[in-house]
Amino acid sequence: MSAALQSTELRVKARDAFFIGGKWQKPLGKGVLNVISPVTEQVIMTFPEASPEDVDRAVAAARDAFDNGPWPRMSVEERSRYLLDVAERLKARHPELAEAWTTQVGAPISFTRYASWQPAELFEYYGNLIKTYPIVDERRRDNGDLVRVVREPVGVVAAITPWNAPLVLLCYKAAAALAAGCTVVAKPSPETPIDAYLLAECIEAAGLPPGVFNVIPAGRETGDYLIRHPGIDKISFTGSTAAGRHIAAVAAERLTRASFELGGKSAAIVMEDADVGQVLQSLVPFSMPITGQVCFSLTRVLVPESRKQEVLDAYVGAVQQVKVGDPHDPATQMGPLTMERQLKRVQGYIAKGREEGAKLVVGGGRPKGFERGYFVEPTVFSDVDTKMTIAQEEIFGPVVSFIAYKDVDDAVRKANDTIYGLHGAVYTADAERGYEMARRMRSGSVTVNGMIVDPKMPFGGFKQSGIGREGGIEGLELYFEVKTVYFA
Repeated sequence: MSAALQSTELRVKARDAFFIGGKWQKPLGKGVLNVISPVTEQVIMTFPEASPEDVDRAVAAARDAFDNGPWPRMSVEERSRYLLDVAERLKARHPELAEAWTTQVGAPISFTRYASWQPAELFEYYGNLIKTYPIVDERRRDNGDLVRVVREPVGVVAAITPWNAPLVLLCYKAAAALAAGCTVVAKPSPETPIDAYLLAECIEAAGLPPGVFNVIPAGRETGDYLIRHPGIDKISFTGSTAAGRHIAAVAAERLTRASFELGGKSAAIVMEDADVGQVLQSLVPFSMPITGQVCFSLTRVLVPESRKQEVLDAYVGAVQQVKVGDPHDPATQMGPLTMERQLKRVQGYIAKGREEGAKLVVGGGRPKGFERGYFVEPTVFSDVDTKMTIAQEEIFGPVVSFIAYKDVDDAVRKANDTIYGLHGAVYTADAERGYEMARRMRSGSVTVNGMIVDPKMPFGGFKQSGIGREGGIEGLELYFEVKTVYFA
């Protein structure tokens, strides 16, 4: 990381403690988490790693806050005021949030300065939504007797989040869960704990009751202990499909409520009548956002055989202009991958693509001038068959596959030929035709002529891309149980 380019100082209040029960408490274990710069490969911060004993303490605090504290029993107006206060504090710390994201993940500062408003927006959205959400629905039986269908908070939520968009993904969960009246034990990724600490500081400053929100960063083993904890009522997980399968199996053992936002292999279908210039405006940045480390990346580009070379040439020409560099430089459009294991993973997939017969059109190596850091060139393959590994598995790197199709039915078949179904795009001059194509795609969301993910709208996947939705009204409903009260 270039000190000259880092514009905002990161201030973390208690890097040697966990936020548990409304206080910063010293760890009971001795584990240490290192935050490593993806640019310099050097340790830039250390945090304690939660042990099972720390999990017990955090779950106990959240359990007591839910079972005996005021939070679930507050009026929705009171909870709303707290959430809106948190939103304002997140807004005030926006420069730090953007800096934390860039420093830990390597996402360009130009992007994080834009996207780091979303945590505050989520708290604001759910803080306002809960005031009007129909918690109680009065109905009548056939004989006229009164029935009240009530939505009550599900309980203590384990919120487990990944490293690529740490705070945004945590706030999807925390803001909705807190609005519903739940209490939260947050386990951020061990590689990127800074953001969760900043959120905890905002929640502490807003004065939420003790135990309502707790932060315990940890690795996989402690995370496994958390999801098995009898004090947890619901698990909300964002991460890989492989990890999601494991958590789902654990949750099934005692029917713990669980929701999942998992991997993707999203397709962009370029129709015969699409305008290439319009296509490139969103396809170039969103086929490789955050160096491709985003679940909804449009990593498969489906083009008609008649326009295959035209679209490919235009796309490659645009990708070759993408500026790779220090993510703290406002001119940088693509930074490094986040960690060494990601670099090795992506390099392995690039080699696999070549082995299986895909044509490497551009990229595939380390960009010149970057001997240090987890950098990889924007990479494009053509002549990709849907059965190739690079067309089937989530690479989580800046690797895009071009796949030709014969007709509309072939395009839909190839778009759906994957275990995933998270997002997608259709480019066409006829918006209604695009809508018809979107309806045929087996994915949780589709954008016609662009790339949109709006936190105020539901987001999630079909098939192995997850269960449930985050964002929007649907994201709030994940944190309720439905109770029916009859009046005899």
